[in-house]
Amino acid sequence: MQIASSPARAASGALPTLEELPGIAARLDAAPASEILQWAASTYGSGLVFTASFEDPVLIDLVAQHAPGTPVVLLDTQYHFAETLWYAEELRRRYDLPLQVVAPDPAVVPDNLWQTDVATCCNVRKVEPLARALAGNDAWITGIRRVDAPTRANAPVVQYDVARSIVKVNPVVAWSDDDVERYIVERELPRHPLTERGYPSIGCWPCTRPVAPGEDRRAGRWAGLDKTECGLHT
Repeated sequence: MQIASSPARAASGALPTLEELPGIAARLDAAPASEILQWAASTYGSGLVFTASFEDPVLIDLVAQHAPGTPVVLLDTQYHFAETLWYAEELRRRYDLPLQVVAPDPAVVPDNLWQTDVATCCNVRKVEPLARALAGNDAWITGIRRVDAPTRANAPVVQYDVARSIVKVNPVVAWSDDDVERYIVERELPRHPLTERGYPSIGCWPCTRPVAPGEDRRAGRWAGLDKTECGLHT
């Protein structure tokens, strides 16, 4: 995939203080995703970055409209489904995305670590590369939603990620699965090829399985393990 850089944009005025963020989050909690993204783009300018899993097209479409030029980061875990890589390239072309593919450290090579130590596997292929992708930025757009998991049930629209020393912006955090589906249909957006094959939540191929009718949408992630998060949002 092509790696592109985005044009610099200047932020408008001083950045919010940590003390101001809870008030901003409360004010934006009921705001549409478009307004949240416009606020983020105007506030953080070229210090804003967006990490995308390319599981669905919703936030890609929203960012392209309301925070254009924001760098889009795809973490290359070495274990993405072929369909995910194809889909990412399709969306890159559709929106002319300034896509940056961030790989693990060169010492990390494809192996069988996911069979014996899934936490370390996620750490070296996701958490450490994310730290490099976020370095030097002031704010980070994510696609997390409260309905994803109990660990995300109270996630605010805007928060300070203490572990990474960066402001986290979650424009679709309040969206339901129905909201996502409605947006895709109304905008006539292309879907990830695996969605209609029973994969409502898509990660790396060794740790993702189809979901049976009636199961939680994330039941196919790390099935059989006491794990619900890869570490990016904890």
